[in-house]
Amino acid sequence: MPRHSGETFRPAEHIRRRADFESAYNLGVKVNGRFMTMFARPNAGEHARLGIAATRKIGGAVIRNRAKRLTRELFRSHKPRAGLDIVVVPRREFVDAPYPSLEREFNGLLERARNAGPSVGPRPARVGGAAGARRARRPGADSRV
Repeated sequence: MPRHSGETFRPAEHIRRRADFESAYNLGVKVNGRFMTMFARPNAGEHARLGIAATRKIGGAVIRNRAKRLTRELFRSHKPRAGLDIVVVPRREFVDAPYPSLEREFNGLLERARNAGPSVGPRPARVGGAAGARRARRPGADSRV
């Protein structure tokens, strides 16, 4: 994992806000690979930005942190053009994969996302899960008898 001068991961290149993650999920282009899923969406900023969603599904804290470090290194090494928000969701196989395979897949997914162009509109909402459990109640609708 060579690092060249000038290839840093600056704070302006981080996606931190939940709303920005949600925007990438709902309005961005989704491309799947063997080791990761990538969501890409144009942004109006000067920098390409990266968000990483390493969930507990892939393993404990040590595994998740390694996946995040590898993802940041992929982003640093193969920084896309400005004006793009990227969210990477690594899979279990991500951490055990050889780095050159991860590089090939990252670049391939990025290219596929670019070729897919801007999203036509929001993707249909997911059914069920935790999002369904947090539905807002109607005012005055009380479950108590």
